[in-house]
Amino acid sequence: MAGSASRLSGSCTRSISPDGTVGIIANPVSGRDVRRVAARGAVSTTEDKRNRIARAVIGAVTAGATRIVAMAEPFGIATGALTDLRIDAEIEIVDVGATVSPTDTIRAVEAMRARDVNVLVTLGGDGTNRTICGVWPEATLVPMSTGTNNVFPSLTEPTVAGAAAGLLASGMVDPEACAPRSKLITVTSGKGTSGDGPSQTGEPARGWTEIALIDAVTLADDFVGNRMPADGVRMRQVLVSRAHPASIGLSSLAGLLQPCSFSDDAGVLVNCGPGGRPMRVALAPGLYRTVPVIDHRSVELGEAVELRGPTVLSLDGDRERTIGPDEAAIADVQRSGPRVVDVDRALELGAAAGVFETSRAPTGDRALNEASKVHYHHADGSPIRDCC
Repeated sequence: MAGSASRLSGSCTRSISPDGTVGIIANPVSGRDVRRVAARGAVSTTEDKRNRIARAVIGAVTAGATRIVAMAEPFGIATGALTDLRIDAEIEIVDVGATVSPTDTIRAVEAMRARDVNVLVTLGGDGTNRTICGVWPEATLVPMSTGTNNVFPSLTEPTVAGAAAGLLASGMVDPEACAPRSKLITVTSGKGTSGDGPSQTGEPARGWTEIALIDAVTLADDFVGNRMPADGVRMRQVLVSRAHPASIGLSSLAGLLQPCSFSDDAGVLVNCGPGGRPMRVALAPGLYRTVPVIDHRSVELGEAVELRGPTVLSLDGDRERTIGPDEAAIADVQRSGPRVVDVDRALELGAAAGVFETSRAPTGDRALNEASKVHYHHADGSPIRDCC
């Protein structure tokens, strides 16, 4: 579901008025890759994901959501969680022809955007959310983690995470007060280091742009598509938008040296390689590896950082690109990512506004367990079937 399809697509800048619509995107393969074998990460089962989605939707409807839009996929995560869920809301299952490939997430996000979804609840890792951001950078997200190797999504209890989404989607709380825009790393290669002419192969230089929500890392002697945990001695440059000493993954190196929070208007660059002082870093769950650190510094928003080749570029933990010796890739950190809902703050504001008092709640005193009607649609909006 997540992967190389992370390039920024044509963004949608229209303002969506809150009408109580919450979208659900669950990556069926997140939390199940080879890194769970190579390290000691937890495995997230299909049944566990269904349970999390059900809890999030119950929370969202309780807090004011009136419409839930979810994607159908072969594992039946959303359909299994929602088809028989007894809640007072309209549920729409959208069939995008999912085949458990990276393009599934892209088509799902496009369908959500076309339906003017107010808030997206995502169940997946850094890579899943990176793909979503590449399609819809203006989205408002409540990202829920499926494992222990992620920084962007949180391990918030799904019931209250869903309630936060419902508060935003129904307009009960102000997004400016509890859903700030996140930082985004953009990496661009436009031409060879020798100028505008052809590369050493004789082919014209072709530019590309990639994004990362948390970290862009260059790795020596690695290869695109490698899913094993990174070898610390191969790390060369680590550019992060945020990092904390308690993080797991490549960004945790920066967290040990110079923590950088979500709200800091800066990033951190760490240079690594032979001759650097060795540091023990938790690069994966239950897996510490040695990384030789040469130096580190703060990076201002918008400051250009050159990523030197030859190297492999890892984006949020996924090896995505090769930067050749004749290429110049430029990265920067900007506050241009999606809005990310601060669940705690949203619930504080909702409670202060009395949203959860029955007499003032969006659902009034209606029963919360009334059977809903589920609407099935193809991505183009044509109906498949209705089921009570």
